[in-house]
Amino acid sequence: MGKAERSPATVRRITYNRVNGRTPDGSRRRSKAGAARWLPCTVGPVSERQAKVSQAIQRAAQLHRQGELDQAEVLYTAILAEHPDHFDALNMLGVLRFQQGRDAEALDYMSAALNANPTAVAVMSGIGLVHARLNQPAEALASYDKVLALKPDDADALNHRGNALKALDRLDEALASYDRAIAIRPGYAAAFNNRGIVLQKLKRLGEALASHDRALALKPDDADAINNRGIVLKELGRFDEALAHYDLALALEPNLAEAFINRGNALKELKRFDAALTSYDQALALEPDYAEGFNNRGNLLQDLGQLDAAVASYDRALAVRPNYADARLGKSLCLLLQGDFERGWRDYEARWETEAMQPGRRNFAQPLWLGDADVSGLTILLHGEQGFGDTLQFCRFAKQVAQRGAKIVLEVQPPLRSLIASLDRSIPVIATGDAIPSFDMHCPLLSLPLALKTTPDAIPAESPYLSAPAEKAKQWSDRLGNGTTPGPHRGAGLRIGLAWAGNPRPGMFDANRIDRQRSIGFDELAPLFQSTDCEFYSLQKGGDAAAQLRRNVFGPRVVDWTEELANFTDTAALIENLDLVITVDTAVAHLAGALGKPFWLLNRVNTCWRWLVDREDSPWYPTARIFRQTRHGDWGPVIERVAGELRHWCATRRAS
Repeated sequence: MGKAERSPATVRRITYNRVNGRTPDGSRRRSKAGAARWLPCTVGPVSERQAKVSQAIQRAAQLHRQGELDQAEVLYTAILAEHPDHFDALNMLGVLRFQQGRDAEALDYMSAALNANPTAVAVMSGIGLVHARLNQPAEALASYDKVLALKPDDADALNHRGNALKALDRLDEALASYDRAIAIRPGYAAAFNNRGIVLQKLKRLGEALASHDRALALKPDDADAINNRGIVLKELGRFDEALAHYDLALALEPNLAEAFINRGNALKELKRFDAALTSYDQALALEPDYAEGFNNRGNLLQDLGQLDAAVASYDRALAVRPNYADARLGKSLCLLLQGDFERGWRDYEARWETEAMQPGRRNFAQPLWLGDADVSGLTILLHGEQGFGDTLQFCRFAKQVAQRGAKIVLEVQPPLRSLIASLDRSIPVIATGDAIPSFDMHCPLLSLPLALKTTPDAIPAESPYLSAPAEKAKQWSDRLGNGTTPGPHRGAGLRIGLAWAGNPRPGMFDANRIDRQRSIGFDELAPLFQSTDCEFYSLQKGGDAAAQLRRNVFGPRVVDWTEELANFTDTAALIENLDLVITVDTAVAHLAGALGKPFWLLNRVNTCWRWLVDREDSPWYPTARIFRQTRHGDWGPVIERVAGELRHWCATRRAS
């Protein structure tokens, strides 16, 4: 499915060799000690005038080390008034500005110091740290490369270089840089910690855990490494252990705001929602300008159905960081849930700037079309994105674009190609990976409602708009029986298709978390089988669906021919011979809706935006009926209600 929810952002702690002040990612302040490695400490034979300057710089450095930044600044400034090119004063005033968070000035002073001494590797490293905090990883990488050209065995520069490469999403290179740092300094705890972060991003979770273990063996009280190890545990689904790690990190460092954020994320997974909200608020009390905190708070409020409060929280995040794509996307989902399509579709474009979606962004030379250009006579490539359900739902808009005089080329996932071809025989459909014919402009399918200015009242809801090939549908009709011929189990009973679990897709919006929320164990469907007037057919592909049927006492009530369903065309042909589909929020729901088949959606309480709020029908599919949870994770009342409605429905159909 599409971008219905996001995983709450985890907050990792990259370890730098810090001076006093914020780390280069701008996250939080450290103690006022720690600048000693930057400060001048050598003197030699000098003139009386030089001696006075040397004494002044040593006095300034002493004050600097003691955290007396204002007094140190006065002395550095006085020295530079008389000696504008004084290397130490330029360098250390740059360090001081860095500690004060005045990064642009820090960069100016450090650059001037480097002009005065072009081989000063410590200054090069300092410039790299400033660029890192300015979110300029390419410039930071260049600085560390200069250091390593002069000093190849500088383990600190290699660690920082790895951080810059990580920010550039060059993860394998980052890992190699950390490994080089560790080879030079085997006891380098910070590099092990950072290495664990990259391994986690590479989904090598066992190795990530081991790397954090090594960091903690070297430095057991490192709150950052404990926090990061908790993140890996959370991703492994070990939420209680993750929570214990965040609590330990906070015991060591009570002002570690990012640990409060991650703690809130773990509490959310454990459905301790009030405690999660408190944890986010504690982070924001420590850092009132913490954009990630407002974003994650918005995510939780959205899940709790407090949509106006969620929008307000996302707005606070965007006030701090206007280009924060995750917050803008989160806000868009709240707006779409409420039917505010005008603003919602516009902000939904932020999905392409998120970490999850950037790898799938298509970078064509041809321009993106978002409805602002006349397309009459032009060829437009419309291409699928995200999940199968998204393509099934949004392919309908291709016909509206064609009505504007454009020639359409529609690109979809290979398992959908033959079915989507039934949309309109005049629209050529190709599979992702096929050669793309010449085109003038392009548009992702989920951007079409924005381009076409779609409102809830103007959704093209033609039903059906897809169909299975007649010959395939006839094959299933013959196999199931035609209404008078007995079916495989009970004669001419009503035929019900079942799909009870989603399809987690690694790398797509924390798909495992979403799948846990929308999926139902087959055992929980038992009340449905109280109806003896139905034949049940599995539409559940993948996973251990067949094994679930074999293990369950009601398994024999469900015909499972899913191994014969090679693609969506085969599944569509089977569905066309059913009377009703009962499904969780997965592609089967969109397939049934596109075929015009009645379907009942078993919907989680924190619903996907496309099903809106407080509705039992859907403007997307006239044949839909929505049965919603009222409590997170509690499917029992939903299944009982559906079972009762199914008995009533069967009785009504039988009477008619």
